[in-house]
Amino acid sequence: MKEWMSQWGRQPLVIAGPCSAETYDQLYTTAKAVRDQGIRLVRAGVWKPRTRPNNFEGVGEEALFWMDDIRKELDVAFAIEVGNPQHVELALKHDIDVLWIGARSTVNPFTVQEIAEALTGTDKPILVKNPINPELALWFGALERLANRNIKNLGAIHRGFSFFGESRFRNVPAWHMAIELKREMPDLPLICDPSHISGDRNMIQEISQIALDLNYDGLIIETHPDPVNAWSDAKQQVNPAMLHDILRSLRYPEAASEHPEFRNKLEEIRHGIDVADREILEALHRRMQLVDQIGEYKRAHNLTVLDLDRWQEILESRQKWGKHLNLKKSFIRDLYMLIHQGSIRRQTKIMNKD
Repeated sequence: MKEWMSQWGRQPLVIAGPCSAETYDQLYTTAKAVRDQGIRLVRAGVWKPRTRPNNFEGVGEEALFWMDDIRKELDVAFAIEVGNPQHVELALKHDIDVLWIGARSTVNPFTVQEIAEALTGTDKPILVKNPINPELALWFGALERLANRNIKNLGAIHRGFSFFGESRFRNVPAWHMAIELKREMPDLPLICDPSHISGDRNMIQEISQIALDLNYDGLIIETHPDPVNAWSDAKQQVNPAMLHDILRSLRYPEAASEHPEFRNKLEEIRHGIDVADREILEALHRRMQLVDQIGEYKRAHNLTVLDLDRWQEILESRQKWGKHLNLKKSFIRDLYMLIHQGSIRRQTKIMNKD
């Protein structure tokens, strides 16, 4: 499946360009700037699915005519997102080089099926972004629907997953999910989208390096001549000079051994750590629910929050349990000091909730 990547030379493949094609001059300027860095595949949004209406949603087919002219003059190729069969029809009519299915489309099997049918038999590379929600089966399913329509030049784009809670990422990477996709489909090109994972241009280098260290096949980086004034996703776009600095600063490690056990072992262990951490957090959640019950009981019976005897009992018994599990006494003490502080805060809140 990776043969299609070689036609644009640079490996790992780098795709760069604006989040949205805004004007002819903006698109031309960006395409020329990235081409001068040896990047020949330019990304640009033509139709922009926005979360809420009344925002800029792309200029539509007009941008495809701009791409026709720029491609001829600069000898570059273009990659765009398609969200329905009508988009596919227009993209093929204008001979766009690479198409991708966006995260919002990947979550809907009906939409993916309609797009797949419109693409039946095409030899153009078709990339699939991971779905918004962390459900690996949807990502697999979208790729399988395309493969079932005799589409052979496939690839995946990892752009991170929505997360309800605080995170320094716009979309949490959940690297283990992309690794699992790669494990199941080892010949599938995997491209990282650090712009959407980070949501912040200052984090793009960091995310890109992690992706290269994990043996990704390419990067897709949003690049704009004037990012601050971009019509969409201004915060996560870089200008061409910053793109140049990012690409120069990256280490390009050699691929690990092709032996599957060697290649995947470290990430398998890390995935195991992720699972263990989730279990720890779920256990802490259960513990805090019990703490809440104790707080309600103490409130109903007018008892003090702090019970020093019980706290001493917990501290001593947990340190003994930890010793049998080869965990240092100091580590257990520090851990339970934090847990106890959280328990005190929760019970205090319950006692004073009125």
